[in-house]
Amino acid sequence: MTGPDQLEGQLAAALSATLGEVEIRSLQRLTCGASRETWSFDAVDAGGGVHELVLRRDPPARPGPRGSMSLEASVIRLAGAAGVPVPEVLVDTDDPEVWGAAGMVMRRVDGEALGKRILRSDLLVDARARFVRQCGAALAALHSVDPDALQGAPEFDPLDAMRALLDDLGEPVPTFEYALRWLDEHRPAGSGRAIVHGDFRLGNLLVAPAGVTAVLDWELVHIGDPLEDLGWLCVRSWRFGADLPVAGMGTREDLLDAYVAAGGPPATPEALRWWEAYGTLRWGIICLTQTAVHLRGDLRSVELAAIGRRVAETEWDLLLLLAPDAAAVAADLASQSAAAAQDRVAPPAPGLHGRPTAAELVEAVQEFLTGQVVGQTEGALSYHARVAANVLVPVGRGLGAGEVTLQRRALALARLGVRDERELCTAIRVGDLDDRDRAVRDVLAEGVVDRVSVANPSHLR
Repeated sequence: MTGPDQLEGQLAAALSATLGEVEIRSLQRLTCGASRETWSFDAVDAGGGVHELVLRRDPPARPGPRGSMSLEASVIRLAGAAGVPVPEVLVDTDDPEVWGAAGMVMRRVDGEALGKRILRSDLLVDARARFVRQCGAALAALHSVDPDALQGAPEFDPLDAMRALLDDLGEPVPTFEYALRWLDEHRPAGSGRAIVHGDFRLGNLLVAPAGVTAVLDWELVHIGDPLEDLGWLCVRSWRFGADLPVAGMGTREDLLDAYVAAGGPPATPEALRWWEAYGTLRWGIICLTQTAVHLRGDLRSVELAAIGRRVAETEWDLLLLLAPDAAAVAADLASQSAAAAQDRVAPPAPGLHGRPTAAELVEAVQEFLTGQVVGQTEGALSYHARVAANVLVPVGRGLGAGEVTLQRRALALARLGVRDERELCTAIRVGDLDDRDRAVRDVLAEGVVDRVSVANPSHLR
């Protein structure tokens, strides 16, 4: 594996053809990105000029598909020429010998990437007012590029791709099966064929006081329906707790109006809703995929492991879109049950192993990570310690949920005539429960509420 010292020399050699002889300084790995590494550094040239740069590369232990980095660099250059704000790419390569893995070096761009800061910073008030309009214009510019100009970009049916991914993972998620069936039955007419960014959302957009300064992370680029990018921007996960549907900063109508005004093809609210539901499903399957990387041992990572518990959040978001009545009833029943349980709180039973109980040990480790490790470390280690501490919170809640939840789930599945989640998935996919749609939605909602109540109960609000 390439260490920082070796990487400095590799970067200097790779940049020599563009910048001449340079000295690499202030090289540090940033915490952003779960699938690719991002390194910030300065390159000082022979005249003393400082070039503020970023290396984006595959993890050396987990290389991406051959040619994917050059494809990403190509689309960034095409998008920039069309007027999309992007960083300038200086060097790109798919050769792992250059800096330990396929990667590219870009100029750093000023701006905030963290969604919560973008939504709350007093310095970005004006930027938030411009955000939806600028996103609509950027997407219209991207979608105006001839898709045939991007050689090698994948093109696929979106629902077929999601089914294939779900089947490959082998993880039964009945809510996802229900969503796939709904999406198949309500698919809108296409809005055209375009270059699709594939991950256009808060977190991949740099925002400064003047507005959006750069669109980042093009690794999921493909050819598809342009509305996919707009629907993805509306997915609830990218609102970071804010209420407005477009990244917490605007309405769906605002986004469609801005997009069409900038030259994008007309689209209906119903079509945008379909793509929002598709995007929500897609994010849930991506969460499963990233966690599978950890579970298979391809790349052991507490961050990748933690993402798996976000699947329940996406299930809830799907129900809010596709079965809001069932979601409301289940959430209300869960709230009443939680209030009743709170009234019956008893001291922890020591059980066979005495005290501290498993839940108390989890709490102690969580307090240690939060109170000592996070505060005394920095950079990636501090970030991952915070992730590890956060992971322990739902573990403790799960230990407290007990057998009652499992028994309730078994009874709910029995009402539908299935034994487990896998049988429910199969029954939904083949249509055996089509005549019991309301009952299916109720059972799905009950199970999702139980899972979210452990994974992240605040997401139910």
